[in-house]
Amino acid sequence: MIRLLLADDQALVRGALAALLDLETDLEVVAEVGRGDEVVEAARRTRPDVALLDVEMPGLDGIAATAALRAALPACRVLVVTTFGRPGYLRRAMEAGAGGFVVKDTPARELADAVRRVALGLRVVDPTLA
Repeated sequence: MIRLLLADDQALVRGALAALLDLETDLEVVAEVGRGDEVVEAARRTRPDVALLDVEMPGLDGIAATAALRAALPACRVLVVTTFGRPGYLRRAMEAGAGGFVVKDTPARELADAVRRVALGLRVVDPTLA
């Protein structure tokens, strides 16, 4: 079972992601937060294998939250899931320690596959940005 933390400031998006990912038999959402500055505390409490982080959030943006999470819990991998598929965000996210970067219009099955690949330590980059 791959344990997931979701961080997105839009409750509807966060809930939809949780519902979609929970349909997968090998994925379990163990925490949801709406602010980047809540990511590390939630991860320490729930010990996810993979954190799915939005780029634009209050408190800390997803890139800063990625760096903070990787420093605090190096075993937790990060998949950045964003509306903003900009090459600059991709580069900064990877430099911060993200294992993957996908846009929110990725089909659910591909997102679940991206989570599995990041959990294995593989890199995942949205094909339109690669």
